[in-house]
Amino acid sequence: MVTIIGNGMGEYDFSNLNIDTTKYDKILCDVNFKEEQNNILKLKFKEIKEYILSNYEKESILYVVTGSPLFFSAGIIIANTLPKEKVKIINNTSSKDYMMEKLFISESSIDTVSLHGREHFDLSRFLTNSYTFVLCDKDSIKKIIGAVKFLNKEDITVNIGYKLGYEDEIIKQIDIFSKEVDSFDLSKPYVLVIKRNFALKNEVSEDVEFDTQRGMITKKYKRHLSLQNLDLKANQLFWDIGAGSGSCGIEAYTRYKTRTLFFEKNEERIEHIKKNLTKHKVIACELFVGEAQDKFESLEENPQRIFVGGGGEEVIKRLPYLYKRLEEGGIMLINAITLKHLSMMNMVLNEANIDYEIHSISLTTYKGKLDLVEPERQLFQIKIIKEESK
Repeated sequence: MVTIIGNGMGEYDFSNLNIDTTKYDKILCDVNFKEEQNNILKLKFKEIKEYILSNYEKESILYVVTGSPLFFSAGIIIANTLPKEKVKIINNTSSKDYMMEKLFISESSIDTVSLHGREHFDLSRFLTNSYTFVLCDKDSIKKIIGAVKFLNKEDITVNIGYKLGYEDEIIKQIDIFSKEVDSFDLSKPYVLVIKRNFALKNEVSEDVEFDTQRGMITKKYKRHLSLQNLDLKANQLFWDIGAGSGSCGIEAYTRYKTRTLFFEKNEERIEHIKKNLTKHKVIACELFVGEAQDKFESLEENPQRIFVGGGGEEVIKRLPYLYKRLEEGGIMLINAITLKHLSMMNMVLNEANIDYEIHSISLTTYKGKLDLVEPERQLFQIKIIKEESK
């Protein structure tokens, strides 16, 4: 039989346990715990898991985890490998519960993300509720600063919970953009609670909501169809090539929560993109300035989705390379408004033996009593799905 219990907040010890530890044959815990007695085994997680799986039917085992066994805990991982009748879980205070009590935050208004040992955010949960609780490691604040670089400083309010449960714990509002952060040893345990101070928008935006150079925007209805055809999902890496105003990549984030990389060479359009990223509160994106085809090879991570809305003939020549970079099962969508570019795209893709389909999209707006007709330019859309290896 295995009992899994959390030690709550504070030191690596058993002072917050409300059970009789003497009745167990073996007590397992992390190597950082201070307790010393004959039946205590201080092991790494892999060793703990192996010991429990080998001995849970022969011994009464107590496994002590830090914080709560129900909150980002190794305890749950082990519990799910055992027969349910052989496991008992005793909860304790988690760092999230502790901060919610201190800051008077309700469960319904806060989401949780972990940046502990992780490179990327779960964008479906980061700054999507009124508050975001962040489990951190020493590099997390730097990652957050990079992710929110296009926000205004007043768009978020950050509270730090530092060394929670210790005698010298600190819970206070901080400015993560200032040198105040340097006063903390971020190798010590800490968490953040981030309050979102702006309204979310997840519907299709009107064209007038984007700063743009004349004509350099994928219009609303075509933008909507383009994003639908890309079949976007949260946290996918999305390349927006020849971004123009950035409207497609921006709505890929605001509506679907993708990680978006923008590629644009025109200086005036770049400034418009920057303004639009701030206006639309886009998180965890990057803007690459210059010829797009010169930037691709410097990026290690392959995208799941690619949208080519511009970039000219040099980008068209690199379509086979973009297809190669696309992850298996990924989608590349290419928009063309001239027959010259469409013909060139067909030739390049055919020579590379890449399968594709073409859609012709036209839109006419009727105003007044159907007496004013405003047709928009026809759009040709090439869709490529990269098949998964069998």
